[in-house]
Amino acid sequence: MHLPRLSLPRVLAPSLLGLAACAAMGSPADPAPQRHVYPERREAAVEFNWTPLVMPNGDRTALLGGTYMVAVNPDWGFGPSVYAAAQGEHGGLFTVGVTAQRRWRLFSSPWHLAAGLYAGAGGGVGSNDASAGGGLMLRPELSLRRAFGPIYAGVGVAHVNFPSGNVRDTQWTVVIGRSLSFLSFLPTDAGLPGRADDRSGLRFDEFALSAGTENFRDGSRKRSGVPLTGRLDKAGADLRRYVAPGRWWGLEASGAAGGGVDGYMEILGNAGADWGLFSDNLRIGAQLSAGLGGGGGVDTGSGWLLRAGPTLRWITPWGPTLRADASYLTAPDGHYRSEQLRLSLSLPLENAARARAPYSVLSGTVREMAWYLTTPHFHKLHFKDGSTDDVTGLGLTFNRDLDRTWYGTAQAGSAAWGKAGAFSYGLVGVGAKTRRMNGLRLGIEGLAGAAGGGGVDVRGGAIAGGEVWAQWEGLVPKDRLRLKASIGHLQALGDGGRGTPVASLSVGWAFGTLTP
Repeated sequence: MHLPRLSLPRVLAPSLLGLAACAAMGSPADPAPQRHVYPERREAAVEFNWTPLVMPNGDRTALLGGTYMVAVNPDWGFGPSVYAAAQGEHGGLFTVGVTAQRRWRLFSSPWHLAAGLYAGAGGGVGSNDASAGGGLMLRPELSLRRAFGPIYAGVGVAHVNFPSGNVRDTQWTVVIGRSLSFLSFLPTDAGLPGRADDRSGLRFDEFALSAGTENFRDGSRKRSGVPLTGRLDKAGADLRRYVAPGRWWGLEASGAAGGGVDGYMEILGNAGADWGLFSDNLRIGAQLSAGLGGGGGVDTGSGWLLRAGPTLRWITPWGPTLRADASYLTAPDGHYRSEQLRLSLSLPLENAARARAPYSVLSGTVREMAWYLTTPHFHKLHFKDGSTDDVTGLGLTFNRDLDRTWYGTAQAGSAAWGKAGAFSYGLVGVGAKTRRMNGLRLGIEGLAGAAGGGGVDVRGGAIAGGEVWAQWEGLVPKDRLRLKASIGHLQALGDGGRGTPVASLSVGWAFGTLTP
């Protein structure tokens, strides 16, 4: 599929689904069948870019960016993005946010022009000579691309700017992407039986929560030269997609939750395989990972990380999967090496049969999912120097219903305004919500995860909290726009840890996905 622009064909079901629906109707003598709903198909794209960056102190680095975009009309797309330093000595510079992009087809050719704006927050390795300030990052881009089937590539110019800091530069950028399809149901389909001939939503099969520990190897040190010794605890989450039974690739993010390097964060891509051990449900295998990490003073050099090790997986009869893995991690051009152990609890997002027959027509229950751009305001955040200050962040929230009342949530973000540039957080939790009442819905949720960086006193990194919220969902039930306000509290869990009140405003987009 060529992708000269993001388009929005209103296809409620491909022909294969139509045939399946007709077959399911049966003869007039058959009992009345259960009605199924079908998804609409939108165009989407996964896009990566590489942008060199000259820091104010003369240091040279480069930002590697990744974006997942979904079409909202024939010309516009938007989606979550992450940028990270991947060259030089600035490993640990991360920002997370959203990108909006406009495309123009050029004379019905495979060429197209794209203008995009990224807004996110983060920070990382820096100094007074090269500061991210409060953490807000803006990146406008103008690029010319050419499609080669479903793949497209191009070059352009991009401006990286941390408005409250002194990091800003205009440079060339290289773009490569791949067109995809995004299958989703209407929010009003939630709770109904549905059918689809491909993965819906984010197109992953499993979501897992993980907790692990690692021991630093000799030679590991902080950027200050102080040796790293003892243990580092991590908490994180990952998404996995199976390309065949026992073969997968995926993405994961984790951060320090104990060990004196709060603010450390890593984002890795994974690929692995396993085989049945006495049964198909107990499986042993291996996994390779590569990605970027840093922060918390850990010397990861440019930020690149490599990890490898054995895995053990038990697929329970009840649906969830328990995983255990051991690994060796190294920063090839830094001073960080460790041996790791990790346990994970994985929950299915798609029918396991997708791995055996990716384009078969499968049935399930539709559940609502929503993406949000969130601006949390932390009231009187406590700093390691004993001071307090208000800080406002920018982040992403992903919610997915478990049933009509309960839902799971994952949140990640960083400071954008204030004096805590490089403070970041990652949280997961469970919430409950009321039925929709004249366009309004109320809810409550509990959260736990890791945070750190920016000089904020989080006593090791582990945090927990909760919030109550109210959400406006429009006058028409099928509206996808979500406007949400919440108040809550976050607490550092380490010995002597302090808490802070949090108030948030969010704007979101809702859709339905097919669950097992």
